[in-house]
Parts: sequence; structure tokens; C-alpha cells
Amino acid sequence: MSEGPAPWERDAAQDRSLATVVFSEVPWGPFDYLIPDNLKVEVQVGRRVEVPLGRGNRKVIGYCVGIRHETGRDTSGYKLKTVTAVLDKTTLISAHMLELTHWMSDYYLARPGQVLEALIPAGVRSLAGTRAVKFYSLNSTNLAIGDTEKLPAKQQRIVEVLRGQEVWLTGDQICKQVGCTQAPLKSLMNKGLLQVEKRRIYKHHIQQEVLEREQALTLNPAQHRALESITSAVKQNQHKTILVHGITGSGKTEVYIQAIEEVISYGRQAIVLVPEISLTPQTRQRFRSRFDSVAVLHSHLSDAERHWHWQQIANGEVQVIVGARSAIFAPTPRLGLIVLDEEHETSFKQETTPRYHARDVAVKRSQLQNVPLVLGSATPALETWHKAKTGEYELVSMPERVMNRPLPAVATVDLRHEGRSKQSFGSISRQLNTAMQQTLNNDGQVILLLNRRGYSTNIQCPACGFVLECPQCEISLTHHRYGISGQRRELAICHYCDYQTAAPKHCPDCAGDAIRFGGLGTQRLEEEVKSRFPDVPVLRMDSDTMQRPNSHEQALNRFRSGEVKILVGTQMIAKGLDFPNVTLVGVINADTALHFPDFRAGERTFQLVTQVAGRTGRGEMEGRVLVQTYTPEHLAIQAATKHEYEMFADRELPGREQFGYPPFTKMIRLIIRGPDESATMAHAGKLVEQCREVLGERQSEVRILGPAPAPIAKLRDRYRIHVLLMGTAGDLLRNVVRQVYDESKPVEGIQWVVDVDPLSLL
Repeated sequence: MSEGPAPWERDAAQDRSLATVVFSEVPWGPFDYLIPDNLKVEVQVGRRVEVPLGRGNRKVIGYCVGIRHETGRDTSGYKLKTVTAVLDKTTLISAHMLELTHWMSDYYLARPGQVLEALIPAGVRSLAGTRAVKFYSLNSTNLAIGDTEKLPAKQQRIVEVLRGQEVWLTGDQICKQVGCTQAPLKSLMNKGLLQVEKRRIYKHHIQQEVLEREQALTLNPAQHRALESITSAVKQNQHKTILVHGITGSGKTEVYIQAIEEVISYGRQAIVLVPEISLTPQTRQRFRSRFDSVAVLHSHLSDAERHWHWQQIANGEVQVIVGARSAIFAPTPRLGLIVLDEEHETSFKQETTPRYHARDVAVKRSQLQNVPLVLGSATPALETWHKAKTGEYELVSMPERVMNRPLPAVATVDLRHEGRSKQSFGSISRQLNTAMQQTLNNDGQVILLLNRRGYSTNIQCPACGFVLECPQCEISLTHHRYGISGQRRELAICHYCDYQTAAPKHCPDCAGDAIRFGGLGTQRLEEEVKSRFPDVPVLRMDSDTMQRPNSHEQALNRFRSGEVKILVGTQMIAKGLDFPNVTLVGVINADTALHFPDFRAGERTFQLVTQVAGRTGRGEMEGRVLVQTYTPEHLAIQAATKHEYEMFADRELPGREQFGYPPFTKMIRLIIRGPDESATMAHAGKLVEQCREVLGERQSEVRILGPAPAPIAKLRDRYRIHVLLMGTAGDLLRNVVRQVYDESKPVEGIQWVVDVDPLSLL
């Protein structure tokens, strides 16, 4: 009769540690792996591990998201594979951030590995900007036994240096102090008298420019109330979301800065999120002149710079993190406050998986870490405003500009009447032309907004009606001009897939030579301004002219210095710029986004006009705004000209409620893409049927619109069909889509993506 295994063998058979691992691509996981004894210290939650996967046991990298210890014999019948290596010396994801990852995965219906890939910058994963270096110290055990006096002189000197330092030194440091080559080091290693450890060090240290310290500004009563609301939550370690509704020029940034000073006085850190377009040198300098240590995270950083900042933040050496959307994932060990400025900006929503909104992620992170969140805007998103008015968020109003400066006078120019005038020509109305001349005569500066790139927005043959479209997207190509007269290149470009071809001189369909370039873009507007004001320096800012690093900064500096008098551009000139000498803003066509097939079209138009109007009258001189429009009676235009946010919200929200749109419902958009239109539509129809089957008796709680071709029906040679699911219960919507996603069988060539709380319906 067998006596069974010995006690120590029984322990080994009964106790084992398992790592739960997820991946950033198929097959996603989670999968369990055995942790071998030699890696039990290194394998930790939040680190990356190398594991075998599939029948071929190919080595892949995954994220360890859980560790558990099991006692007792394994009766599952499965033989688990073993973790082969640990890639990280430090933990990349804290417990709080891992919890945030789980919430994002559940809320946005994304795989945990996809979310983790979004949280951790590529430069951090690749250890960009670092190199592996060997560090040495004495092996005290062997050193006590050996007789160091018999060692050669150089080797003895190395031992003395390491004894005196009592720290690990690199080979270069040792050789420099001793005055020797690497050979004596190798000899001591061979004799077992040294220990060696590989560490990664940064190749270059990034120096932050030192700016002259600026003093705090005196706050007005409204600013004081906003600051008090924030600092009281900071002092009490209390989570709450505060909406600071401050008109343009009301001094919101100074309130944020003084609140952050309070946070830092308690030894904590702050994250400030701003739209990428607002990460101007002016913004960076504003924070760097008030705080000792500021990390500014923007899209022009190299992987090495991003890695450096990440490590400095994680080590607690950075007080303030200022950045765009992804800065919400900054690994702050002592977070005390999150600020999200211009919270209405659509750029806070990511349009690739995981399709998260930084504002909603900020709400969740501030809850998990029990810190206050400040949302600031002159034109809050209606979802945010509704939550503030119903008590979910605290509302603080700042209704006056600093130093009691008046809001600019806003007037509309009815383009319907202008078009009938025989004296009218071009895109600049007589009233706007006169106002520009007066402004320039008074040594003021002018901003002209047109939210369309290119020279002409469509190319059409008047003889046969042919419209030049992108062959991959079925969208009208935009006419662009490059170079100077005599050497000019005329191109037709797709703004969605970047397809381009030479602009035709004759109709490709009927060979007619009367091809018409219609519509107005910023290139054409710039040309018109230069012809009207030939002696005045003009600058155009759009994504075509601002492609080079620092081009944005250089352009703004030229305008700020007064070298340029007229600034022409797209929406990038409407956001967060502060130029005291701008006394006139002209909106060339306020209707460009007003008639989009999107229930938010009116809200976006109101926000854009209001924001660009706020760029004027910020100095000693009063400002004025002229809004050219074909629909001056539209609510969005009327409210913007009166600077009346509440008027707009009070009239817009009842319509949203009546037709069942957010913020009164939750929405999920399914986008189905495929190379064949009918097959893609058929697959979308099957998905809708599956959704209805899963809903069962609860079908009345969810409204399903579609399947139907998306407004942009073809993109990059793939047809796009979309489906909208709307209902008051967000959990129900997500559960339905999650079940359909898990159960639906893939169809070759067809993919579908899920967009929770979509901001774009195009």
C-alpha cells in the first residue's frame, strides 16, 4: 500500500500561483498561467509578462491583471502553461488605474488589453530613450573568504572604491575613478567577487526651461466663489464634480491655477486636461511660470520624451500634468485634483477603440481616487449642463469678464440680402469689409473664421452635372492650390482618406471645358483677403499650413507680436487664444455645420460662434463680431449673438427630450464596414435581429434605428452601415450589444465596431 508523497512533495502538489493575463489583440484573454518559483517575486499585477500561446507556443506579450493562489490538487484536467519572463521592473498600472481599466472595458465594450494599450504610451512599453547598463557592487559573502591583498593593484583599487561608495556603480564610473580598463572588472567577476545587475537608464535628461515667476492675480467675487467651492473639496479629500460655467474671458484659468496651488500645498498632484489645439506656448508658459515642476504632454512629443515624463510623473517628481485627452491616464501616485477645461470639446472623445470620452473617464477616476473634478466651459455640453441643473454636478457661474471688460457686440449679416446686392462680391460682405478697414485703420487685428479647408469645396461640370468624387470614399474632392502663380499645382484631395489627383481642366465625363470649382475654403478666403488688403500681412492657420513641428507656435507668435494683422483659419483659431489687440472677429459662414444630419449640429454651431466671438475684446479696446449667415433666425445663431447660453439650453433641451435624444437617453452606435454594400447591409440586418432576440420582452425599452447607410456611406473602399440603439437604461443597451458581440459569428471581410455615447453620427 502506497504511503503517498512526502510532506514537502504534497505542499508542492497542492499550492500554486496563477497569473491572469490579457492581450491587446486576438485572442484577447483572459487566460491563466502558472507562475514558476523563480518568477514569483517579479510577476505582479500591472506588469507585462511573456507567455506561450496557441498550439505552437509562440511567445507573446500580455498584461498581468490578477494573481491568485490555489491550494489543493488541480482537478480541471487542463495542463496550464507557464509564464516565461517578466518584462517590467516596475509596475506600470496601479490598483486604482487597473480598476479604471476594468470600468472602461465594461462601459465602452472594449477588451481589457485594448484599454491597457491605450493607457500605457508606446514609448513606455518600448522603454524609448533608455539603454541597458551594467551596475556593479561587491559580493560580500565571497569577499570575506578571499584574501583581497593578493589581488593585483587595479583590482584592489576597484574593491576599495566599491567599499567606500556602498552603492552600485556602472563600469564607466568605476573605471574613471580607478583609472583602468574593463579588464580588471571582468577578472573580479570571474573570481566571484562582484555582483552585476542590468538596469535601464535614460540617454538624455530633459531640461525644463526656467521662466520668471509670475504672481497670483487678484480674483473678483465670482472667481472667489468658484475657487472656494474647489478648495473646500480639496481640503476635505472629497469627491465631487464641479461645473465652472464662465463666459469667455471670465478668468477660469486663474481659478484653476490657484486651486492647484492649494492642492500642491498638501503635497499632492494635479492633472489639467485641455484640447490638443489649446496646448499653445501661451498655455504652457502660464502654468510653468507658476509651478516648479510641470509636465506638458502633447502630440509632438517623441516616444523618448513621453517615456521620460511618464517616469517623472510616476516617481512623484511632477506637480502639475497639463495635456490633451490621454493625459487623464497620467500615473500620479498622489492625485489631488483633475481639471478638464473646455469640457465641451469633441476632441476629448477618442474615435478609435477604445472609444472613450476623457470627461467621463475623468469623472470615474476622480470617484475612484476620491478627488474633486472641475469641468470648465463657456459653452458646456448639454449633457454636462443637464447634470449640473439636476444636481448631479455642482454648478458655479462666472458671468462677468475680468476687470469688468464688456462682452463684444455681435451683429449678423444676412447673406440672403447680401447676395441680391449688385455691390456685393466675394465671400466678405460689405459690412465686414468696412469693419475690417476701420479696425486696421485703428491699428487693431482681425480674425476671420471659416471652418472649411482648401480652395474650393467641390468640383463640378455645369454641362453634364458630373461631380468629382473620391473613388475610395464617394465624397466630393476638395480643390487645393499649392505653390505660386506660374509654378502652381492644382490638386483634388479627399479629406477623409488623403487620396489625391490632379484637379481636372476638362470634365472627365463629357470632356467639357467649363469645369466649375464651387464652394469656399480657407485658401480661397486668404486669396480674397490679400486682394482686398494688398498691403496688410495675412496669415492662414489650418491643418494644411500647420503640419510642421512648431508651426502652430511660430504662427501665433507672429500674430501676437503684431507682425500679422489678419488671421484667417478654421476652428483651431476659435479655441482658447488670448490676443488683447484683436478687436474684430468675422465669421464668414456660420451655417457650415448647421445642417449636418446630426442632432448636435445646432449645439456645435452655437459653441463655435460663441467661442470665436470670445477671442475679441480681451484687452483695453472693445471688440465686435460680425456673423455672416443665411439663417440669422436660427436658435443657435440668435443665442450666440446675444451671448445667451441658458437661452440656447432652455430651448434646445425640450426638443432633445421630446425626440428621445441625449442627455435624456443613452446611445450606442454600431458601425458595420465591408467591401460589398449588399453583404454589409445584410450582416447589419442580422445584427439588428440578434439585438431584438436578446431584448426579448424588453424590446419596448430600446429604440433601434437602422440599419441604414451612414451619412459618409463609403470610406477607404469600405461601405459603412450604421445602427443606433437608444434607451434610458444604459446597462441594458451595453448588455445587449455585449451579448450580440460575443455570440455573433465573424463574416470574412466585414468588421463592426461599437461606439458608446457617440459624438459623431457621420
